[in-house]
Amino acid sequence: MPSPIASVRLDSLHWSAADTRPVLSDITLSFHPGRTGVVGRNGTGKTTLLRLIAGDLPPASGRIVTTGTVGWMRQDVAAQDHLTVAELFGAASGLARLTRAEAGCASAADLAEADWTLPARMEAAMQRCGLSLRPEATLAQLSGGQRTRLALAALLFQDPDILLLDEPTNTLDTGGRATVRQVLRDWRGTALVVSHDRELLDDMDAIVELSPLGASRFGGPYSQYRAEKHAALAAAHHDLNEAEKARKDTARRAQEAAERKARRDSAGKAARASGSQPKVLMDKAKERAEASKGASARLREARQAAADEALAEARARIEILEPIRMDIPTTGVQPSTRILALQSITAGYGTRDVLRDLSLEITGPERIALHGPNGCGKTTLVSVILGQLTPRAGSVERHASAALLDQHVSLLEASETLVENFQRLSPKATLNEARAALARFRFRAEDGLQVAGALSSGQRLRAGLACTLGRPVPPQLLVLDEPTNHLDLEAVEALEAALQDYDGALLVVSHDSAFLDRINLTRHISLGP
Repeated sequence: MPSPIASVRLDSLHWSAADTRPVLSDITLSFHPGRTGVVGRNGTGKTTLLRLIAGDLPPASGRIVTTGTVGWMRQDVAAQDHLTVAELFGAASGLARLTRAEAGCASAADLAEADWTLPARMEAAMQRCGLSLRPEATLAQLSGGQRTRLALAALLFQDPDILLLDEPTNTLDTGGRATVRQVLRDWRGTALVVSHDRELLDDMDAIVELSPLGASRFGGPYSQYRAEKHAALAAAHHDLNEAEKARKDTARRAQEAAERKARRDSAGKAARASGSQPKVLMDKAKERAEASKGASARLREARQAAADEALAEARARIEILEPIRMDIPTTGVQPSTRILALQSITAGYGTRDVLRDLSLEITGPERIALHGPNGCGKTTLVSVILGQLTPRAGSVERHASAALLDQHVSLLEASETLVENFQRLSPKATLNEARAALARFRFRAEDGLQVAGALSSGQRLRAGLACTLGRPVPPQLLVLDEPTNHLDLEAVEALEAALQDYDGALLVVSHDSAFLDRINLTRHISLGP
């Protein structure tokens, strides 16, 4: 069992990327037994924070103190196809020793070191994650969801005191997500969970948010965190209004002072011209006026600079706190518009049929969710609909423009800039239209010149959204394949808001139940047994 005193302490932690860009600055936090969700926009250093705690990265400065053993489940921990189950668990040599003992050819050292509980403990860890696999099975034989479950089982098998989980539900179906939530509900040690799965985050005891402002801790689950964030945004808007009023008042007072000075200067010139006062007195008065003018000007400049700085800080805080807006142009789809008709489709790969005798029609702005466990044929159906896979039998009629946005953002060319990608996908769009669409998705100014292949996974998906939904005329059928897998939470919520205004037909493959609940679905289709 995990130690009840397991903890992590971060003191003035700093870390910068290879280009010297600061990622984490002056982070001071402590984590004790309990479950903490780590959230923040993509690029704010969530995965970096876990890597630092796990010892995979050295901090630039500051200190990390852990009490207890650390177990880390990376996003890609189960991506090595050649590994066997036993190797992933770190138990290959121990199982080989037991095999030799059972065959009667074990050495004295083998018998002394043999752990006869090993197979049972491995099986128990896998059962906690809904699996039962042979130790010699390779990861190449497993689906992405099974690999993720197995990686979690291997981590539990290690029995660490501190769990570090990086997006543990990303590739999981509904059952797999429920398994992860149950594992964490039962956890008695310290757990840090980077995730955008709102159901999972609502099981957390606390939320830590990373942002350009630093690290902030919020007590309670995700729903409480969101309520506090909304309050903070309202306060930031109030501060912005006050800063704008203060700047206007400063500018008005400076203008009034300049006008008064101009009137005095004019009166002085008139008096000098009239000769009514001795020249020596006039020269002294002029010197005093010029000195006063200089002091007043410096004071006005300092006040103006302070007002400008306060306004800039207020605007920056709004930028940090305010969700992304994704405004989508109309598609022109009417309730009677025929979008798609599939009749008696049979399709698959090699000699295996994945779909058999399936029919589907989409008319008007329907919003359809495809459900089913991993491997039931959802992706195969999407490929048939988009013309990427020819069915063995049946007919396909497409009557509308369609676009796919998958979690890998395959529509983007890695070697092209974002502007080039946008204009390739929307040839009639002008450069200004491309830049404006990208800016709505927070790729402003020079950001549009970034090469797509250099973006993080979350940034790539956001760019894909811009190139798909930001077109002058969006597709009439939008197919989303696990669209939220790599988006940060604010981007997911902005996507939900944008899809509510999308007036075309929508076909969605997603295991994110919170996302599906918020996009006004009209129909559900279940595949599989």
